[in-house]
Amino acid sequence: MTQCAAPNFSDTIPRAVQEVQMRCRSAFNAIYLLLAWLPLFVGCSTLVGHPPQAVRAPNIVVILADDLGSGDLADTTERSLIPTPNLARIAAEGLRFTDAHSPSAVCTPTRYGLLTGRYAWRTHMRQGVLGGRSPALIETTRPTLPSILAAAGYRTSGAGKWHLGLQSSGPTDYSKPLDPGPTSAGFERWWGIPASLDMAPYLYFEDARAVAQPTEKIQGSAQARKGGRGFWRGGAIAPGFRHEQVLPDTAARAVAEIERHHELQPAEPLFLYVALSAPHTPWMPAKRFQTVEGAGVYGQFVAHVDAVVGEILDALDRTGMTDDTLLLFTSDNGAHWTASDRQQFEHRANGNWRGQKADIHEGGHRVPLLVRWPDRIGSPRRGESNDTLIGLTDLLPTLVAAAGIEVPAGAAPDGISFLPTIVAGADGLRESIVHHSLDGMFAFRQGPWKWIEGLGSGGFTAPKRIQPSDGPSGQLYHLEDDPGELNNLATTHAEVAERLQRQLDQVRLREAP
Repeated sequence: MTQCAAPNFSDTIPRAVQEVQMRCRSAFNAIYLLLAWLPLFVGCSTLVGHPPQAVRAPNIVVILADDLGSGDLADTTERSLIPTPNLARIAAEGLRFTDAHSPSAVCTPTRYGLLTGRYAWRTHMRQGVLGGRSPALIETTRPTLPSILAAAGYRTSGAGKWHLGLQSSGPTDYSKPLDPGPTSAGFERWWGIPASLDMAPYLYFEDARAVAQPTEKIQGSAQARKGGRGFWRGGAIAPGFRHEQVLPDTAARAVAEIERHHELQPAEPLFLYVALSAPHTPWMPAKRFQTVEGAGVYGQFVAHVDAVVGEILDALDRTGMTDDTLLLFTSDNGAHWTASDRQQFEHRANGNWRGQKADIHEGGHRVPLLVRWPDRIGSPRRGESNDTLIGLTDLLPTLVAAAGIEVPAGAAPDGISFLPTIVAGADGLRESIVHHSLDGMFAFRQGPWKWIEGLGSGGFTAPKRIQPSDGPSGQLYHLEDDPGELNNLATTHAEVAERLQRQLDQVRLREAP
């Protein structure tokens, strides 16, 4: 069973022993999977002499917000100024993970990591994000979360922002089939937009075809942090496409997929991936949210995102699918929220963590993570917070295990299941994690120690890069003592910095097909 995370190798351990450690870790996963599912197969019928009946695999709904910070959720952080009652409901009825991280501090590589369980920097994409006419990043032969679930009998649907490229070579020709794309990556049904809502061309596509060709042009919109509509680039646009309608349309499609499944295929489990385009720019909240106070237009857009989550929760309630649905909510990276935004609005979108979207510091990649599964998370544990270290590359092995499926050989080389933590509160198996910024800067986290391979933010916050002079070449922080990453200990704890650098090098060199 292959469910290996980026391993925690000690510099003094021979490679043969390292390999044994990895096999043992896979064995532990197999045991945990058995223990997690055993209660579902041994019920009261066994006690009265009847054979146990295998239960139906759960529905799985993954909601991925775009640029939502860990400090944006009301009732899950004392500093949020934004009302988010529906996200608070998920947290109250499930679990909140406080040490969860996106595999990158920006969009495309995180989406690749979530769907494949593999770091995107292992591909040709070492920095930046894809554009609206970029070719597909996910290899057609690579196992993905939807393809593994589909092979096991799940109906797989997706709605929202793709941002993983279309067709085998660029620039994308939207008059032709958009393959490779979502359908080649395992989605039976797909509807959404090609990339971010500030990237041309602006159009919807369904399955592997554009709904309408981008035959018209639109002027770009300048960024406005307060009282404005936000930024988008000029370029091609399909007739009738309206930026402000994308979030409501995505919500409607997600709800329709739930209702359609309930009506037509209730006996089969559903996997639904809802990749919201918000609260990424342009900030365009519907009129009913424009009276929300706190954090300006951004806060209003976050309130709109919360309402969309509420529509999905309501659809699950109406169809009777709530109890047997594992619902997971997270974000692709931290919020694009600058120091001046914090000062102007007194809102900390990324909590008390340093940095923002794109940065190598915690604000760039520490993300909200909520999990609700009424059938498996009992009432005594509901509403708990958990500080297990989690990466979004862990979602594939976790959700596949929740479906009772063994992870195929070669799949999710950078992921490790945290299903035992969800269903039983067990300690997580992940001991270390790799972080990556927009500019390609790496960091390695192990326990409280975080080593950043370079100086600067590696992202949006100035300075992006600092050339070392006589001082240390990187940054070392002890997050328990210094969560704000203010005191660089690279000089006073050089041995720790050197050890973490060697471990980072080993992870990067490790084969991950």
